[in-house]
Amino acid sequence: MRILVACEFSGIVREAFRERGHDAWSCDLLPTEIPGQHIQDDVLRHLDDGWDIAIFHPPCTHLAVSGARWFKGKLGEQQQALEFVRRLLNAPVPQIALENPVSIISSHIRKPDQIIQPWQFGHGETKATCLWLKGLPKLQPTHIVDGRVHRVHCAPPGPDRWKERSRTLPGIAQAMADQWGGGVNNQSFHATGNSGHA
Repeated sequence: MRILVACEFSGIVREAFRERGHDAWSCDLLPTEIPGQHIQDDVLRHLDDGWDIAIFHPPCTHLAVSGARWFKGKLGEQQQALEFVRRLLNAPVPQIALENPVSIISSHIRKPDQIIQPWQFGHGETKATCLWLKGLPKLQPTHIVDGRVHRVHCAPPGPDRWKERSRTLPGIAQAMADQWGGGVNNQSFHATGNSGHA
């Protein structure tokens, strides 16, 4: 299958799908941290490129309720962020997952289909992550572990703190690839060939 992982600079979700034989591409305005199939561009230019699944990680800066105390001063930015989310959710892709922390998407667009936690997927920490789904099943926990540390929230301030907060944890990426990828193997990927994106 052809998989688009958008607003992902890390390459973590992209590589989880590629390891399972899919023609997966990440797309972000930033370069990828893990070398691989990456489109460095605005994702809105690539929504019509014939994807089977799209997994969107839109920036949460103007959406997350953790920043509610600043909402009054950035109504314009919020409206732009919500319009971006609407365009992603309405993309011409048969199967879509959009993830974000607890945010105003719930009150302005629709409530999420599920909320997952890292400790359900092998990471002993908390970070409530909402999933809005179209044509995909809810993620099932794969490895429930002890530990409820809010590691990212306690991380020291710094210029790259937002990057640490936005990376998908490997256990969650693996669950997405296993449960949404349909068990495609490497032979099927080589049979379909490269998508031709540069």
